[in-house]
Amino acid sequence: MTNTMTRKISLSIVAAFLCLNAAFAQTTITGSLDAYYRYNFGKSYGISNNLTSFTNSQNSFELGMASLKAEHTAGKVSGTIDLGFGKRAQEFSYNDGGSSNNDGTLMQAVKQAYISYAPCSKIKFTAGKWGTHVGYELLDAYLNRNYSMSYMFTNGPFFHTGIKADISLGGKNTLMVGVANPTDQVTDDQKVPKAAIAQFGTASKDDKYKVWVNYVGTFYKSGSENQIGVTATAAVASKFSLGYDGTIKLYSGGGSSANWWGSALYFNYDPKADLGLTLRTEYFSDKQDAILLGDNIFAATLSANYKVGGFTLVPEVRVDNGTFKLFNKADGGLTKSTVTALIAGIYHF
Repeated sequence: MTNTMTRKISLSIVAAFLCLNAAFAQTTITGSLDAYYRYNFGKSYGISNNLTSFTNSQNSFELGMASLKAEHTAGKVSGTIDLGFGKRAQEFSYNDGGSSNNDGTLMQAVKQAYISYAPCSKIKFTAGKWGTHVGYELLDAYLNRNYSMSYMFTNGPFFHTGIKADISLGGKNTLMVGVANPTDQVTDDQKVPKAAIAQFGTASKDDKYKVWVNYVGTFYKSGSENQIGVTATAAVASKFSLGYDGTIKLYSGGGSSANWWGSALYFNYDPKADLGLTLRTEYFSDKQDAILLGDNIFAATLSANYKVGGFTLVPEVRVDNGTFKLFNKADGGLTKSTVTALIAGIYHF
């Protein structure tokens, strides 16, 4: 056999291997970025009158987050690396320590990083760091219809680091169970007990109605923390849908107990393919001072979504109203309510 023919056969084998590998492996890369301008009508210099995540600014143009996500699947195994840069990512990973630099910025850039293994179609195991299963709203701005966040999202959890199993129960029923470090911690430096996490999901046959029941619990020698939540979506008509988020977190220990809870409805109307409107109404209660807020708050947020390709423009108006005087006025006094307007630009690819 000549050297030329040998090289041709070798190249053919390599080409066949690459084609076979391509048939069983797939890589996707996606990303997003967002920026916004926010103005609170309290007009107090340096005071944003903001008690929720990611929009703590006043009369200022701000960058939210630049994000890049790579996913690779090879047969039964897959890996995901999800990086974010900006204040939004830093606030999300606020508990990540500074193993790469003094202030932890590089560690905080890792929004998610996990490996999954699916031995069969009915079960998948995942280990690493991933966004929480609790709640309606998500970290990435392009995945939400409101740009500002709810009080329930702000008070967590944000993410979990551990191992979980996603199990198909047949039909539209699913179950997730897992064990993780304490909420929002990548490393368990405090040597406290691990958290148990779980989710049960179900849906109608046509997926018009979906419900998830969520749980996170940690048990100490002297007490416990338990959070239970329900999230649901309903496609009421071709242009109208509803979302619901409700959760309660209970603390006990040292002979005392406290809790906070919240409930929100999302009214979504899409008159055209490139135009959507969302009204979020949320009631949040911390009357027992579980998170040192000590008040009940009702917030209403109206957001529009104008879409052009991968770009979305989000003008938004928000009103927050408390039982007590939580917010600042321009003259330095306090008031029960505050009004905010913002406009955000979001691009996803």
